[in-house]
Amino acid sequence: MSAFAAWRPRLDGVVEVLHAHLTGHAYPMHAHDTWTLLLLDDGAVRYDLDRHERGAFGAQVTLLPPHVPHNGTPATPLGLRKRVFYLTPETLPAGLIGASVDNPTFTDPTLRRRIADLHRVIRQPGEDLEAESHLADIAERLRARLGRPELPDRLDRTPAYRLRDLLEAHVVPGISLAEAAQELHFHPAYLVRSFSREFGMSPHQYLISRRVDLARRLILAGDPLWSVAVGSGFYDQPHLIRHFKRILGVSPGAFI
Repeated sequence: MSAFAAWRPRLDGVVEVLHAHLTGHAYPMHAHDTWTLLLLDDGAVRYDLDRHERGAFGAQVTLLPPHVPHNGTPATPLGLRKRVFYLTPETLPAGLIGASVDNPTFTDPTLRRRIADLHRVIRQPGEDLEAESHLADIAERLRARLGRPELPDRLDRTPAYRLRDLLEAHVVPGISLAEAAQELHFHPAYLVRSFSREFGMSPHQYLISRRVDLARRLILAGDPLWSVAVGSGFYDQPHLIRHFKRILGVSPGAFI
């Protein structure tokens, strides 16, 4: 018996998210027009890719390229649990397909943690910038893993401060990473890396902290919490409460 949950997120670059528990199903040979980025949470999988038998288990990361047929079956009678992102072909250069065929499964704890973080936030309302940042970081790490890092190692500090100023100008309405990259003329992953290295926090963490800062002042001014949430840029009142308590250690209602 198998169980599936699949949906199309709002995040550009991700065509589909799939969470599945497979126990009795074996996928026949098939192909996708997307990159398939897979984590196993339990069990193991066997599959054929480009006429070679492959497998994955434990904390490994698997990346299957677009348009290359493969199959898949649980490697034990207990089945497997998996989480999958189907990424647009443009997420990675087509020139990396060969490298992905040669080495589709690998161990990279940092990359796995970033992918898991994206799975965690991708359905949370109001966390669009964090999801974008995770995806940009994942794509950069995959490029480096496949032998083609496209961003320089030495970071100019200027983009970090320009992005900070842009975030300050959009604390309440917010701004997407794609919009910031277009306005500042830097690659999204470069912006995230430059900002994080300069300030010790991600652009999303900075924006949330500034919204909490604004919420404090609105609460002290006597505004009701529903109005505070809207006025400080949060998606709704639960979104405000979650981050307010995470940062300050107290709920908005207990703040005064």
